Amino acid sequence: MSETVLDVARCLVQTRDGDEDASRELVRHLYPLIMKIVRGHLPKRMEEEDLAQAIFVKIFNHLGQYKGAVPLEHWVSRIAVNTCLNQLRAENIRPELRWADLKPAEAEVLERVLTTSQEPGPAEQLASRDLVEKLLATLNPADRSVITMLELEDRSIEEIKALTGWSASLIKVRAFRARHKLKKEFRKLVTGDI
Repeated sequence: MSETVLDVARCLVQTRDGDEDASRELVRHLYPLIMKIVRGHLPKRMEEEDLAQAIFVKIFNHLGQYKGAVPLEHWVSRIAVNTCLNQLRAENIRPELRWADLKPAEAEVLERVLTTSQEPGPAEQLASRDLVEKLLATLNPADRSVITMLELEDRSIEEIKALTGWSASLIKVRAFRARHKLKKEFRKLVTGDI
């Protein structure tokens, strides 16, 4: 099947009628979208494939509720984001980050950020990403998701509204609070205040 809207619609009908080939085709069509969302909102205690599988189970269990009022990808994205957020809430962890928790490469990146205005080089980018992930892990799940979508995925407020169902003002408030918390965590990390 090609990925046209008409084929997706036919695939949905066939999947609802129990056609396993159509179900596999639907999974192939949605898999890249779901994996992108999972990788952006992955809880620490869960493998990405396990979370993706949980999302697909929810999608197929609720496929009868999809009425076609919005594109299938938006409906699926909303289920995926909410499943990720629920999993993050279930973990209920917001660790404090300490200098001693950093890997040597992360500490070097942080020292460079503090002492120079240079961007990290290619060799330091992985350590930079790990450091950002550790700082993001100190946020609650909703704040982490907003910052991830706004700053790392470069999504607009309107896109985040469509994915989460939150109002624009709630998104802006969450982003403001999340940035404030990140600055506070960064200061604590740098000064060693716990």
